Amino acid sequence: MTLKNLFICCLALLLAACGGVGSVRPGSADDTPVSDKGNDIVIYSLGLIDTNYRFGGKNPEAGLDCSGMVSYVYRQAAGLKVSGSAADIARQGRAISKAELRPGDLVFFNTMHRAFSHVGIYIGDGRFINAPSTNGRVRIDRLDNRYYATRFEAVRRYFD
Repeated sequence: MTLKNLFICCLALLLAACGGVGSVRPGSADDTPVSDKGNDIVIYSLGLIDTNYRFGGKNPEAGLDCSGMVSYVYRQAAGLKVSGSAADIARQGRAISKAELRPGDLVFFNTMHRAFSHVGIYIGDGRFINAPSTNGRVRIDRLDNRYYATRFEAVRRYFD
């Protein structure tokens, strides 16, 4: 087992222990319930960290772009079908406020001077996993990062 896989397994166990449907995140300011499906999505997406970026990529072996990563993770981890571009995926979800964000929700950004041109998976504590073309790998970024904060557009939920 590689060090990366060991880290991911430990993180998965930690997240799984943090709650199920109807439970509350310890120390959360708003006591938002944690969803099992949302946790599954987060855990699965963490396993894709450092996967190569590829425009139009839909699986980790070939590389992933942002919408391909979301489609792949939602299908594999939660059995949910979301597909198309980031804008297409945004149209499929239920709009919620940023204050209602829970792990597994999708966050959308305007990164190409058009609405909903980038998407990531919210993992909690102001962080999200995404497949940006910059630096060419799936990674974790922060919503309060200046680049993303000025381009933030919306949150969508697809379960619960």
